[in-house]
Amino acid sequence: MGLRTILSGDDPALRKQSREVTNFDRRLHSLLDDLAETLEHACGAGLAAPQVGVLRRVFIVNIDELIEFINPRIVFSGGTQEGAEGCLSIPGRTGLVTRPERVTVQAQDRHGKLFEVEGDGYLARAFCHELDHLDGRLYTDIMERFMTEEELAELAQEDEDE
Repeated sequence: MGLRTILSGDDPALRKQSREVTNFDRRLHSLLDDLAETLEHACGAGLAAPQVGVLRRVFIVNIDELIEFINPRIVFSGGTQEGAEGCLSIPGRTGLVTRPERVTVQAQDRHGKLFEVEGDGYLARAFCHELDHLDGRLYTDIMERFMTEEELAELAQEDEDE
């Protein structure tokens, strides 16, 4: 395993369409392991392969558990939520973004086996955010606006109160 460099928001690779994975081999497993180590080191919630310069349809999310997604697609979405969203490729900035409240994602695991996973709230937001990376989109493309320091402090206080 190894740490990979996370590309910054102005890197052209972040704007490119990722290609489908067809080989579920040692190279893919190494990428997934590197993504997990890089995500842990960066203290993030999710990381997509394009964020480390690999244009493949692969991302991971680690909120309550680490989930690896290969060739993912949303098969259901419902409701709406509006909330704060950041990105490891755009450090120090947070935007106000509207996303579905619930999503079901179909994907393959590291061995090519199909699975589906449902997420709501923050988990649904993370799935959608990482899927956008695979299509060359950043949250800044769909955000309403960047959030102020005061708004972020208020959110942090609400989290502490819960």
